Order: sequence, then C-alpha cells, then structure tokens
Amino acid sequence: MPDPRLPARAVIDAVTSGFTEFVTPGHDESTVDGPIGWSGYDEARRRAAERTGEPESVVCGTGKFGDVEATVIAFEFGFLGGSLGGRTGDRIEAAFTRAREARTPVVSLIATGGSRMYEGMRALSQLQRVARQSALTRAAGLPQISVLRDPTTGGGWATLGSGADVVLALPGAQIGFAGSRVRPPGDPYAYTAEAQLEAGHVDRIVPTGELAESLRRWLTLLTRARREPADPPAALGAASTPATGWDAVRRARSAERPRADAYLDAYFDWREDIGGDRCGAVDAGVTCGFGSRGGETVAYAAQRGTATLPAGFRTMARLFRLADRLGIPVLTLVDTPGAANDAAAERSGAGGAIGEVFAAVAEARVPVTTLVVGEGGSGGALALAAPGRTWVTPDSYFSVTSPEATAAILKRDAAEVPSIANQLRLRPQDVVELGVAEGIVAPHRNP
Repeated sequence: MPDPRLPARAVIDAVTSGFTEFVTPGHDESTVDGPIGWSGYDEARRRAAERTGEPESVVCGTGKFGDVEATVIAFEFGFLGGSLGGRTGDRIEAAFTRAREARTPVVSLIATGGSRMYEGMRALSQLQRVARQSALTRAAGLPQISVLRDPTTGGGWATLGSGADVVLALPGAQIGFAGSRVRPPGDPYAYTAEAQLEAGHVDRIVPTGELAESLRRWLTLLTRARREPADPPAALGAASTPATGWDAVRRARSAERPRADAYLDAYFDWREDIGGDRCGAVDAGVTCGFGSRGGETVAYAAQRGTATLPAGFRTMARLFRLADRLGIPVLTLVDTPGAANDAAAERSGAGGAIGEVFAAVAEARVPVTTLVVGEGGSGGALALAAPGRTWVTPDSYFSVTSPEATAAILKRDAAEVPSIANQLRLRPQDVVELGVAEGIVAPHRNP
C-alpha cells in the first residue's frame, strides 16, 4: 500500500481479503442541490462520482484480516475530499449497525477533509450520528480501530479517528481538527501524525507496507481474550530473599535487576503497545498494551522503574477501561519509586490521575493480576496493585513510601535511612506476611 491517497477500494484491497461491499442504503433524492439548495451541488456530486466511480465518499463492507472478519469503513478522498454529508452518514450508520448485528470489530480507513460545506448544518449533524453509532458499538463490547490516512481532519478526526480504541496513522499524514485551509498560522508540525504521536493522541505510526500485518495483529489480539486470570510471571532475577529491608531496597534499585520489558518479553509470545493518555502527553516510563500468550490475549500495564507521570497513570487507566470493555484480563507490573510529585506533575493533575487508576482497578470486571518486579513506592505503586491477586519477586520491595521520604517526614537524620528501611517491613517476605501480597514468585527455570 504505497500511497495514503489511493482510492478507497485500492486501500481495502491492500489490507483485506474477501471484501464484500454492503448494499447501499436508500437516499432521499427529493431535493435539488441538496438540503440547503447549494447551487451546483448536484453537478459537483455527479462529477465526483464520474471521476472516482463511487456514488459517495465512503465504501463500507466486510473483509478478512488474517482469520478475523471485520466491518470496514473506507473513505474515498477523491469524492469531494472524503467529506461527510447526509449520504455518508447513512452509510456509516448502516455499517455500524451491521457490525453490531454480526458481532464484528470495526476498522475505519480514514481520509477526509471534514464536513461537506454544500449541505450546511445537515452535514455537520452527521457527526452526532457517527458518534452515537461508535458509542453504541463501544457499549456492545466490540473493538474499533482507526487508520489515519492523509488527510484526517475535522469531524472525521474528532469522531471515527480519535474515538477509536486503537489509533494507527500513516507516516506524514496530516491529522488535526483544523484543516489546512482554515487553521491559524503557526507550527505546521502540530498537525502531523508524528506530532500527534508525541502528544499521546496516536498509538503508533505504521509504515504503509506494514499496515495489513499490523491490522491483522491488532484484530487478533482484541478478539481472542483469555477467559481465566493471568498467571503471575516467573521471577527473572534473584532467587533468594533479602536479609534486611535496606538490602531489599538496594537490590530493587540495582541497575542489573530485570525490568518490566524483560518480563513482558519473557511472558508473551508477541505483543502490541498502545501509547499516550489522549490528553496531550506520553510517559516513557509506562508501557501498556495487549499480548498473546498461548494463543490468548492478556492486557498489560507496566511501570519501567521511573517516577510515574500523570500521563502514565491516565494511559494505564485507559488500558484498564478498554480491557474491561473487551473482557480481557489484565497483568500489571509494579516498578516505581513513586508517583512524580514535582510542580509540573501537580499542574498536570497527579492526584486525579492516580485516582483514575485506583478507580479502574476497583471497578474492573475482568481479573487483574499484579507482580511487583522492583520498587513499590507508595500510592503510585499501590494504585496498580490488585487486591488479593498481588505477588512479589525476591528482588522487590513494597512500602508506604521510600525510606528516605520516611526519614524526611519523621524528621530523622539521613544516616538512619537503612535502619528505617528495616523498620518499614518492606521486604518481599514481610509484604507477604502482612497480607498485602499472596506470595513470592519462584525464578524462571529452563526445561
């Protein structure tokens, strides 16, 4: 698939097999030049149909992505800039309705300039229809994936694009609510796929040649949920428990200790990450996504050893909500000295973001399994821990706060930090004895 502005059917053929188009819904042809009588609209529509071979700006049907059948909504940019009008809304609504009836995921291949000016408010109101259909499909527990082609602007970005569960973008695509002809002067980079990725609004930029395989992988993951709780991973580091609390802290902080990425790679056969909090930020210290283990999907939210930012907590909450809606169990890996608590974190809503994760874990209908793989510092770590299903590794600790912070809070000398670590009973064996964790996982053994 070399060109993001390929005709809709060429895009469909590039990423699916066995595509079957839906029968086009009936349309009201009683008006001349559309609902607001825009002079020349009928002629513009006729020329667009002649040029593209399509009667409207979207092509809808079902296609196979590997072994998974999905409903496809593909925009034809050559038809009046892929704009959304009344007929477009008819087709999209019918496609979502069929998806719910057939229990299929929805894949939207978007290339649109937004609402169709020729139809005035009738065109803009289609966004409400599209948003409702997406919401109904979300409530039905069906996954939605959007592919942002060039361009994806206006209502197409604000509804089908940004509202999908997983948002993929083609390199260099123009993406933004404001189209190129109406946006204020300024930084053009802000309206690119790359900028939207950095801002946490896009999960991944996929090279055009990899799009078919990426969609296959994602649809496989989102439709093959494990029915049992995730098993805690085996320990990858030390086999013996620490002798003292300070030993536990030093071991958990060691640069040689295995980190979350090593645990995820060992646990899953393959996996795909989601990215960003959808609020304008990304935390590189958090990894979230879905992985395949023995042919079944488990979701994961993992801390990577740094202080977790508000964006990280919001991304984890997003992962929990999606996994819960799709019925996919969750594995969490705890490894943080604590939540970021600087001025920038407070301005970004640290307390509320941490609260979102506490609420997401408490409200989850799917089972959540937790393994503390390193530092477990205060509420920033506890927010990710599942009550009654938390395990610890031999080279981890879990504490009300760090020994250093405890010393500061209690106005104790810094020289007392090691003894304070002992008093906090933060060793893995202490945490089990206190009833906070179920047990200490054994090291991985090669057969």
